[in-house]
Amino acid sequence: MLLSRLTALNEIAAAEWDALLSQAQPFLCHAFLATLEDSASVGGRSGWQPAHQLLRDAQGQVLAAMPAYVKSHSYGEYVFDHGWADACHRAGIDYYPKLLGAIPFSPVSGQRLLGEPQACAQLLEQLTAGLEQQGLSSLHVNFTQAADDQLLQGREGWLQRLGCQYHWRNREYRDFQDFLDALSSRKRKQMRKEREQVAAQGIEFEWREGHQLREVEWDFVYLCYANTYRVRGQSPYLTRQFFSLLAERMPEMIRVVLAHQAGRPVAMAFSLVGGDSLYGRYWGCLAEFDRLHFETCFYQGMDYAIASGLQRFDAGAQGEHKLIRGFEPVITHSWHYLCHPGLRAAVANFLEQERQDVLAYAEQARELLPYRQ
Repeated sequence: MLLSRLTALNEIAAAEWDALLSQAQPFLCHAFLATLEDSASVGGRSGWQPAHQLLRDAQGQVLAAMPAYVKSHSYGEYVFDHGWADACHRAGIDYYPKLLGAIPFSPVSGQRLLGEPQACAQLLEQLTAGLEQQGLSSLHVNFTQAADDQLLQGREGWLQRLGCQYHWRNREYRDFQDFLDALSSRKRKQMRKEREQVAAQGIEFEWREGHQLREVEWDFVYLCYANTYRVRGQSPYLTRQFFSLLAERMPEMIRVVLAHQAGRPVAMAFSLVGGDSLYGRYWGCLAEFDRLHFETCFYQGMDYAIASGLQRFDAGAQGEHKLIRGFEPVITHSWHYLCHPGLRAAVANFLEQERQDVLAYAEQARELLPYRQ
């Protein structure tokens, strides 16, 4: 079996790539990953160079694959290894370039090793064996699913890292009030008050699917998205073209909620739908409104998930403020293969302590949930 690297996802047919997927998740499909490349959101000077890994048999059939990128920095990954890179710099060890198996800018757990387990194991063995020869310091696989974890568990040289996110579960609520009724009295009153404060400002909401937005509305969506970065003095990861191309290629998976005041758009939240889940990805506003972020990013998504019969709402990677609004702590997994033995030993010690801290934190975080006992 032969391992090869693709420097563009369009080097493989969409049907051939998508046939390897085990779950209906928008971030893994050929259309999403190719749109990142075609819109110049990755590649070029972004520090994300496509290096997708394919394992083929002697007849050229693809048996396994991994979406992958050669990285010259650690931004946009949401599994933070800047401390490891700094330690390498002080020790005179090259940490970059490294190889990353992940979905750019998308801290969403899912399939990373595509194909049957035996073929995926073969891909990993060949890939790790050739890292140093390619001038790569390490291989990182972020936000894996359970099947990937089983494949990587106990494999020589691999280190597991835990993280914590917050997801909301739809327990077959009839409507938002039914959800509120499951909360303690104090938390129920707080959420109701927050929603009333937004409504009192004359703000109304409208949900659209990808095919229902015109280019001028995509201009607004991008302006809001980019503004969330610019107010922090940062450049946005995605280009304007990304949104138009994605709307053209996978409109049925796109959901955008627009916030209007007096008929004028003032904020938006961009989400994707796949399987039984709603994935909140990007948000932004053009002016400050009290409690608008909570309504647009959380409560509107909960409302939509209930109305659509979706079972899970993943509203993004971070934010302890989600806990008191009913988002439960969820443990995430990433895996790291570091070629330098000294670095590997040091990171292994760090991760063992971090693991205990993450598990303890998640347990304590559950005490902050607003649900009635």
